[in-house]
Amino acid sequence: MGYATVSNWTTTEWNDGLEAIARDKFVPLILSVGASRVQMIRTGDLSFSVVTEYKDEAAANAAQSKIAEIRSQASEELPMTMSGTSAGGIFANG
Repeated sequence: MGYATVSNWTTTEWNDGLEAIARDKFVPLILSVGASRVQMIRTGDLSFSVVTEYKDEAAANAAQSKIAEIRSQASEELPMTMSGTSAGGIFANG
């Protein structure tokens, strides 16, 4: 069964350059540590969520120390902070 994590972020600005950094740098980094899919979803003018999917909970757990490093790097390099996370098994998918 698949497993997903969701992290919620706020930023002090939004522009095409920040979107490009997210798409071209951080999505590949997340995929490189074991994620099978990453979606970055704009949820407000200055907020977004990152939904990261893994093949199972073991793969997600194995990636978490590297994911923590990626999150730290993102908050150091970009004008944003993480406001919360959640995780769990995927029980339905379409």
